[in-house]
Amino acid sequence: MKVSIEDIKRLKSLTGVGLTDAKKALEEADGNFDKALEAMRKKGLTKAEKRGEREARAGSIGTYNHDGRIGVLVEVNCETDFVARTDDFADLVKDLAMHIAAASPEYVSSEQVPEAIRNEKKAEFSEKAKAEGKPEKMLDNIAEGMLKKYFAERCLLDQPFVKNPDLTVGGLVKDANARMGENIVVRRFSRIALGEVS
Repeated sequence: MKVSIEDIKRLKSLTGVGLTDAKKALEEADGNFDKALEAMRKKGLTKAEKRGEREARAGSIGTYNHDGRIGVLVEVNCETDFVARTDDFADLVKDLAMHIAAASPEYVSSEQVPEAIRNEKKAEFSEKAKAEGKPEKMLDNIAEGMLKKYFAERCLLDQPFVKNPDLTVGGLVKDANARMGENIVVRRFSRIALGEVS
C-alpha cells in the first residue's frame, strides 16, 4: 500500500524514529496512521524500559515560581548533554516543575517512602478497617489497598499529570524516554510555599 510522505513525516516527528522506520510502520498498519502510531509507541516504550538500566547523570535543574507564592526546584537527568539542551527536554522539565507546584507531591516514587512511615500508615489503615467491622482475614488486603491509594496521591510519578489527567507523571516521563531515546530520571525536587511551616 502506498503511504503519503506527510504521514511519514508526521509519524517521524511524533515518535522520533527515522523516516524508513516510520514508512515501514505505516505500511505494516495498511496506511492507518493511528494504528502505526500505537505500534511505534509500544516499540518505543519497550526500548525505553530497556534504557531504564542505563546511567543518567546529565540533565538540568528546572525552576518554577507561581505568583511569588510557590517555588519549585526539580532535578531531571538524562544520559547526554545533547538531549539535556533540547527544547523537548526543557519543556519536560518545565512541565514537571509546574506539576509539582500544583499537585504538591511529597516523594518522587513509592520506593522513596521511608519504611517507618509506610508501616505507621499501614497500621493506621488496618485499625480503621477493623473499626469499620471488616472481616479479620481481609484487613491486610484492605490496608494494603488503602496504603497504595494514599501514597499514589503523594508520589510524583503516580500522580495524574495536571495538563492531562489521563496520563500519570510516570507515563509522561516514559513517553519522553521513548521520544528522546534516552533514559530520563526525575532525581529529586523541592517545593516551597509562602508561609508554610514544614
